[in-house]
Amino acid sequence: MFHHHDLLTDLDKALPVKDKIISAHRSIQQRFAFISRIAIALYDPETRILKTYLDSSGNDKPLANYQAALDDAPSLKEILARGLPRVVNNLVTFENGAHVHTQRIGRSGYAASYTMPIFHAGEFVGFLFFNSHESDVFTENVLSILDIYGHLIALMIINELTTLKVMGAALKTTSGITHVRDPETGSHLDRMSRYSRLIAAELAGQYDLDDAYIEHIFMFSPLHDIGKISIPDSILLKPGQLDANERSIMNTHAQKGRRMIDDIVMNFGFESIDHIDILRNIAEFHHEAMNGSGYPTGKKGREIPLEARIVAVADVFDALTSQRPYKEAWSNQRAFDMLKQMAGTKLDSDCVNALIKNEESIILIQQQFKENIYG
Repeated sequence: MFHHHDLLTDLDKALPVKDKIISAHRSIQQRFAFISRIAIALYDPETRILKTYLDSSGNDKPLANYQAALDDAPSLKEILARGLPRVVNNLVTFENGAHVHTQRIGRSGYAASYTMPIFHAGEFVGFLFFNSHESDVFTENVLSILDIYGHLIALMIINELTTLKVMGAALKTTSGITHVRDPETGSHLDRMSRYSRLIAAELAGQYDLDDAYIEHIFMFSPLHDIGKISIPDSILLKPGQLDANERSIMNTHAQKGRRMIDDIVMNFGFESIDHIDILRNIAEFHHEAMNGSGYPTGKKGREIPLEARIVAVADVFDALTSQRPYKEAWSNQRAFDMLKQMAGTKLDSDCVNALIKNEESIILIQQQFKENIYG
């Protein structure tokens, strides 16, 4: 007797999480055809920012590439405070909302919503949204089924994020590392990863980047220099300028970082992680130059993966604006001027312009993650 078709069989396959959410959505629609969208927003506890991440709504993306402070979304903040899901069976009650996200949802014709907070081990992770173009559809009977799907989808998201954290921890602790060796750590990684996200979000329309790509840029960019673990202290921590031989050794960190990532991915079975090639490309190619003068392979222009071009600009900008024992921090304007000089030769012009357009956000990041010359 093998006549039954499992509507959720895709969840057992090695598919990206987004594809699994789309499959779950199709399954839900077999019973509740009015569910027109499922979406997930992630929470950054360090900045209290909510960021759109994944959705199942095809080309209908009212909140693509969107982020907002949780404090600026009082209705969502109340859901978190109560720790309970919220039903809005007629979104007309929110049609005069002052917030961009409320207005966008309304303009897209959604008439009802069910919002579930996502928690993992007691910690808030984000929100899961079920939307409908019909009003008054979220009855108790419907909600009792959606709760099951909601927790299933939340577990998939949590599993993905946990896997990413485990992989990052494995990379950071591999090779027997027991202390911080690279002086550019800590707040530098906090800032440059957020600069990277700013650039990616600004370029989203031009390069057709989705929210998952942007978020993985943010997640993976702090691991850009992981290969420096393999560089001897005599070179990595040298206070003065490196000689030609030392510079040659230092430059090997890019390919060594790529090999470390490949080993960790294979040994821990992380091949199914969404966008894992973004991490590989960031580690290996973030020192390539637009004119082909970079390393390790001398790629030029758009031969260099976009994610590597993005991280290169974020990394250089933070290096220029950060205080070090051997240099004072540059002003943002002086750093912008340098980026403009490097645009088209060393750095990607689109990425440079994207960062400069977001000076207000840059200042907020700098205020929150202040420089610490001791790491």
